[in-house]
Amino acid sequence: MGPAETETSLVVLAGVEKTYHSGRVPFRALRGIDLEIQAGEMVAITGPSGSGKTTIVNLIAGIDRPSAGTVTVNGTRLDLLKEEDLAIWRRANIGLVFQFFQLMPTLSALDNTMLPMELARQGSRRKREAHARALLTSVGLASGGSRLPVELSGGEQQRVALARAMAGQPRILIGDEPTGNLDSETAREMFRLLAELNAAGTTVIFVTHDPGLAALASRVVTVRDGRIVSDTSGVGPRIASPETPAGGGRP
Repeated sequence: MGPAETETSLVVLAGVEKTYHSGRVPFRALRGIDLEIQAGEMVAITGPSGSGKTTIVNLIAGIDRPSAGTVTVNGTRLDLLKEEDLAIWRRANIGLVFQFFQLMPTLSALDNTMLPMELARQGSRRKREAHARALLTSVGLASGGSRLPVELSGGEQQRVALARAMAGQPRILIGDEPTGNLDSETAREMFRLLAELNAAGTTVIFVTHDPGLAALASRVVTVRDGRIVSDTSGVGPRIASPETPAGGGRP
């Protein structure tokens, strides 16, 4: 583990390139990315399909490794860690929310929420259950803990996924199209929950193809063809009102 690139940046990507070799022709997903994110920011990463935005958050989460350059998150050089150390680091630092929820189908909402704590052997069973119930309550599912994912709506499943992501009290919450599989009203509600987490101190980084939703973040990083083409301020985390369209845009 190496020292942080700077004393103030929570996330530092420096000269990052990523090439995939899954086919006959190598695919350059990232072509020299320099990106710093401060603790407490809410950053939207947007761009067209295949632009490299998901690759960026996968590198920040330690799910993928760069072909070149360095990735430093919370003072740790992720590109230098062994796989087993990376898994331990990820559990302690990162919460993940995906577009298609990825809940365990045979586990109840409560057990899905408890799963990260179970894997980390965090506290007693009673404390894990109490924490999971509190998290489900915070996302509006106080009475849904006993239901299986198949018994929940898409929005409810994403709420469980968000509660599960926060179970380990991560410094960074990463969402890969977290509202992409939701209707517009439910997407607004999911963004409200993300904004509340950010207001409470969690750094939030999310990928979206929706420029209107991206603009609601405090910072918008636009990626195209594996390069950052713009890095601008959004309107800041705000809760869209029921009258505001899902991609509400700037006031």
